[in-house]
Amino acid sequence: MRKLLSTSALALTVAAGLAGTAMAQQQELTLCWAAWDPANAMVELSKDFEAQSGIKMNFEFIPWPNFADRMLNELNSGGQLCDLLIGDSQWIGGGAENGHYVKLNDFFDANGISMDDFLPAAVYAYSTWPKGTENYYALPAMGDANGWFYRKDWFARPEIQEAFQAEYGRPLAEPKTQTELLEIAQFFQGREIDGQTVYGASIFTERGSEGITMGATGALYTFGFKYENTPGSYDMEGAVNSADAVAGLEFYKELYDTATPPGYDNAYMEQSLDAFKSGQVAMAMNWFAFFPGLYADPTTGGDKIDFFVNPPQKVAASTLGGQGISVVSYSDNQEGALEYIKWFADPEVQKKWWSMGGYSVHNAVLNDPGFKDTAPFAADFLEAMANVQDFWQEPAYADLLLAMQERIHNYVVAGQGTAQEALDGLIADWTETFEDEGKL
Repeated sequence: MRKLLSTSALALTVAAGLAGTAMAQQQELTLCWAAWDPANAMVELSKDFEAQSGIKMNFEFIPWPNFADRMLNELNSGGQLCDLLIGDSQWIGGGAENGHYVKLNDFFDANGISMDDFLPAAVYAYSTWPKGTENYYALPAMGDANGWFYRKDWFARPEIQEAFQAEYGRPLAEPKTQTELLEIAQFFQGREIDGQTVYGASIFTERGSEGITMGATGALYTFGFKYENTPGSYDMEGAVNSADAVAGLEFYKELYDTATPPGYDNAYMEQSLDAFKSGQVAMAMNWFAFFPGLYADPTTGGDKIDFFVNPPQKVAASTLGGQGISVVSYSDNQEGALEYIKWFADPEVQKKWWSMGGYSVHNAVLNDPGFKDTAPFAADFLEAMANVQDFWQEPAYADLLLAMQERIHNYVVAGQGTAQEALDGLIADWTETFEDEGKL
């Protein structure tokens, strides 16, 4: 009898221990994201959630070059590292169809969270699958687009103004078209300023992840490039390789060939920032997410810098960045993760998020009469987000991206073939992918 009692006591002790472990786990969440400035702001913002909820927040931030591979491998393996994931817009299709993300509709309805409270373009890009439906797999977390910044102090110099006026017959100012952007970049290329040779622009040329695609589409979209003739049709002939698309890709190659620093053949976010901060270039493209840090930079920020939206050519368009925040279906603390989503959706939290450098897309922030005065790039951000276009958000996104990276880099940087051949080849690549997916 004593033996039985001892065994029972032991069982109760073990059970109590397991219950305690489970409770401890329930009081912790891990949020996964890329390692960049907004992630640091998210850590600070989340201290309010910890104080209110009693849940400890852990963070797993992955450097951008490894972010997609690491997180997609984590999801595809059913890993439990992340309770919450701030994932790229292009992942939403795979996240939904492969069961990686928790569908949030019922939770939103039960907690009074309305997607009408967020910028429509952001909801469409970051939250929905299939596109255009009211099936929500993420809450918009970080609005972003590819924009431009420039050396305002250089543009203002009388001798530079005079030289530009003499060459182009107009004042040197923020470009209103892609053509003007190219002319300005070519004007500065090889010019000597303060005893240093400078260059026109730093752009995205990186091949390994997504760089050159995100850069080139900034030009392609404005010239009229489209992925499909009709959305959802996968009918790409005459869209991907149209005369306008060819002109846009030829433009991007000319920008690369005639107006970028030497050896600038594999550059993405970090390299663009470095080129600008070191005083090498007059203009640079990069994501709005970096603009607060650029403005605060003691060397090239403040009065020396200004910002402009990606200029149109035939179409007003900016390449979409940004992410939504999703609950990972493999999490053992979905309840806590949903509590975080509810907290983050609060308008007051969203206002604080913007003030700390996070790009809120909540209407309570964007529609505030004073919003445009909150930062020197706030008005440009609104304009960019009104005209964003995004890469394929298909479950086969990674294969589609790999093909575009190769085709565009081979043409723009390596100088192989023609723009027409590159885009024709891209259609062939994508057709094969969609056939494998059973969509063609």
